[in-house]
Amino acid sequence: MDPIADMLTRVRNAIGARQTKVDMPASRLKIEIARILKEEGYITNYSLKTTEGSSARTLRIFLRYGPKGESVISHLERISRPSRRVYVPSTGITRVLGGLGINILSTSRGVMTGKAARRARVGGEVLCNVY
Repeated sequence: MDPIADMLTRVRNAIGARQTKVDMPASRLKIEIARILKEEGYITNYSLKTTEGSSARTLRIFLRYGPKGESVISHLERISRPSRRVYVPSTGITRVLGGLGINILSTSRGVMTGKAARRARVGGEVLCNVY
């Protein structure tokens, strides 16, 4: 099972059901993806909850909707999968929807957007596209 694909599917399903929040098991990579989604304005907020008596953590993402109830996220796509990893150099990072969307990369300097990776001149694994 791919935990990042599971995270994106949970968010897609919550958007389809018009929910305001979605919970999932937490990991450092998922928290970084949620941080980027918040910085770019695709979600309202996220929080981390620790269950008492165990070390299990839960990531809660608060989804964002427009004034007419339309979701800010219209498309979430997993690019690099466990069966087919996709790595790009800094010069090969493409723009999503001509710059209207973002791609999230895992680089040697941490998880960042494609725009930040191009600026820092680092390549990495393309995790997903969001628009």
